[in-house]
Amino acid sequence: MEIKAIRGFNDVLPEEIGKWQFVEGTARTVFEGFGFSEIRIPILEQTRLFSRGIGEATDIVEKEMYTFQDRSGNSLTLRPEATASMARAYLEHQMYSFDPVAKLYCMGPMFRYERPQKGRYRQFYQIDAEVFGVANPMVDAEVIIMLIEFLKRVGLENLELQVNSLGCRECRPQYREELKRFFESKSFQLCEDCQRRLNSNPLRIFDCKVETCKEAIAGAPKVTDFICAECQKHFGEVKAYLAIAGLAFILKPEMVRGLDYYTRTAFEVVSYQLGSQNAVTGGGRYDNLFQEIGGPDIPGIGFAIGMERLISLLPKEKEVVRRPDLFVAALGLEGQTEAYRLINQLHLNGIWAELDYEGKSLKSQMRRADKLQARRVIILGDEEIKKSRAVLRDMEDKSQEEIPLSNLVNALKEKVTQ
Repeated sequence: MEIKAIRGFNDVLPEEIGKWQFVEGTARTVFEGFGFSEIRIPILEQTRLFSRGIGEATDIVEKEMYTFQDRSGNSLTLRPEATASMARAYLEHQMYSFDPVAKLYCMGPMFRYERPQKGRYRQFYQIDAEVFGVANPMVDAEVIIMLIEFLKRVGLENLELQVNSLGCRECRPQYREELKRFFESKSFQLCEDCQRRLNSNPLRIFDCKVETCKEAIAGAPKVTDFICAECQKHFGEVKAYLAIAGLAFILKPEMVRGLDYYTRTAFEVVSYQLGSQNAVTGGGRYDNLFQEIGGPDIPGIGFAIGMERLISLLPKEKEVVRRPDLFVAALGLEGQTEAYRLINQLHLNGIWAELDYEGKSLKSQMRRADKLQARRVIILGDEEIKKSRAVLRDMEDKSQEEIPLSNLVNALKEKVTQ
């Protein structure tokens, strides 16, 4: 019986990995330039970390988590998102004792049991950036500015920043009750999921893609009409700081976030890169999260970017093709021995070189070098060994030159770095 990958779990093949490495490298450069440090967190956590932090009434906790019991009877979950895990690490290792402010980012797989479709998998990858320990709205703007800069650096254009305020634990309950009353009058239009959300988490109805639910949302109360004076002040300052930075934005009062821990500032970035609207990423402030998972009252803000979605939006010129610096074509026993000696020296000097291991004809070896898109080919046959000179062929302009074997490695290092 043929063994295949589990449904919804996707391989990233070598011909695709260049784009992934480009995105990850750009994230490290941009984030660390803003003072962020990388953290690596486990993919397995105690289930209660997510049920308490994300919220029992969210789709993630109710329907999408990979949860199981280990041999000791502990309930464990493959992480469905990274923020709660990063917050747990911040508390567990008392990172606040050195400096209460922590700027952290991580990259890696997340797991959600949802219907697989193009660009959406059950194991998917995210880039997360979080700031813990700062309530000042200046940080909200700084995080958004960093996100936009990163997206521009990877090549996305025509970006639209959408912002909203979700209120806080003081003012949101009133809005929630008003929203509940509004949707109760339109419950006949709501899908089965949204009828369930009506009592547990009515804000999640805004995220529904079912057409009748979209129609029911029209005319719904806006959260910005209910936020308290403190939340209004905070949101006003966020907008002012974005304006100072010259960052355009639009207000999106119907925007909500899918997780219960979000408060105050919420934001999404939409790209029109492919002509139609594509949500790239979103995030926001979550000043209640730490208390929800048993910690002190610590503010936080951050965002998560889905790698698969982002890579699908990269422009064609950002395609990254890995190709060897050199291909070593060896002919005859002496040529193969010299080629083996040479390729090891090249590898130790950081030069990617490929070698024919099967003693095929020169024509076959040149065909393989062309298939690999090698930039140059070194030809080493018995005749070249006798002359103590190798032939270097440029595969782009087809020019050739002879190089003394005594200086071959140094000469090739110069050629590769040109």
